[in-house]
Order: sequence, then structure tokens, then C-alpha cells
Amino acid sequence: MEILYQDSVLLVFNKPSGLLSVPGRGPDKQDCLSARVQARWPDALIVHRLDFDTSGIILLARGPDAQRALNRAFESRLVHKRYVAIVDGVLEAAPTAVDGWGLIDLPLNLDWPNRPLHIVDHQAGKPSRTRWRPYPPGELGGAPATRVDLEPITGRSHQLRVHLQALGHPIIGDTLYASPAAQARAARLLLHACELTLAHPLSGIPLTFRSEPPF
Repeated sequence: MEILYQDSVLLVFNKPSGLLSVPGRGPDKQDCLSARVQARWPDALIVHRLDFDTSGIILLARGPDAQRALNRAFESRLVHKRYVAIVDGVLEAAPTAVDGWGLIDLPLNLDWPNRPLHIVDHQAGKPSRTRWRPYPPGELGGAPATRVDLEPITGRSHQLRVHLQALGHPIIGDTLYASPAAQARAARLLLHACELTLAHPLSGIPLTFRSEPPF
């Protein structure tokens, strides 16, 4: 794992696709980012997660005081996150876009009969909002594709993946929400956490971390 930053209270890594953030169920799911980090920094504690298939920036706190401070920052939406994805098809800017950014405002819920899938649920779903901005469309694997910037306002499980599927443009390589044809166009999920901005939990100094997508 590439380390992007470290000090006495904060660790920031570039997580590869195909690595769990925390241990899963079963002996075959114990290798994960948190276990690897804690082998070197025993005081490291998880603050947020990235999906197994998602790559990019993830931070950990060093010690419970730093973890509490960072948890408060996430809960208060004082941490700004940006992702980049490549989606299936030609995705044009939303007609109501402001400065090129559209807003997906669709409540999400766990699809209990089909766990771990999530669905748009207007009756019982939790409020979920994502800002998005497409680049000019191109091609991938001989078919139309569009690169998209994404900024989650809320932090629901699978939020970006389900919201893009709801637009009719699932992320290429998504084995849960894309069609078999769109899945086959990439060897991995084309979703990467590329930027994270927050105030340092000790000094309050603004910090911004960036990671270029590997696709």
C-alpha cells in the first residue's frame, strides 16, 4: 500500500482495488487494510471505509482521541471527498446542472432479499445525495463510456454505484450493479477515491490529499 501521509495522529493510504478495508467474515477475509496497517502502527483505528473493489484515499486515526475527532468531522460533513469513475454509455450533464455539477437525490436502502445489494427506496430509504459532473464522452473496449467526477454529500453504502445505476449509467466493471457486458469491459470496478480534504484533528490546519486514478 502506498502511504500518502503520516504523523502522530493521522495516517493516509492509497488503497488498491481488491483489498478489504476491515476484516470480513471467515478466515479467508482477514487480510485487509486495517490489519496490514496495525501490524506496523498498532494504535491505528478505522474512521471510514472504501468498498473492496474501490481504490483510492483512505485515512486512519492514531489512537481513540484522534478517532473521535475524525468521526465527528465525518458526521458533521466537514470532510470533503471526491471520486472519479468511468460509466457505461454517453452520460451528458444534467439539465439543471450548476457550474457543470448535477445532483442525484435518491433515498437508498439495503435490498434485504438480495444482500449486499442496495436499492432506491422512496418509502423507507435513507436520504442520499451525490454531486456529479461528466467529462466529454469517449470509448472503452469499443463501446461508449464517460468519465465522471463524483462528490458524495451523504455516505451511504454503495451510494455512488447505485446512484449511477439509477441514472442508467452503471460504473464499468461493477459486478453488482452493471450488466454482464459492462462488467466485462474492465478487470476491476472503475471507481477511485481521488481527493480528500479535512482539517487536521490536532492543529486544525486544512489538509488535502490527492491520488490519480489508475485508469
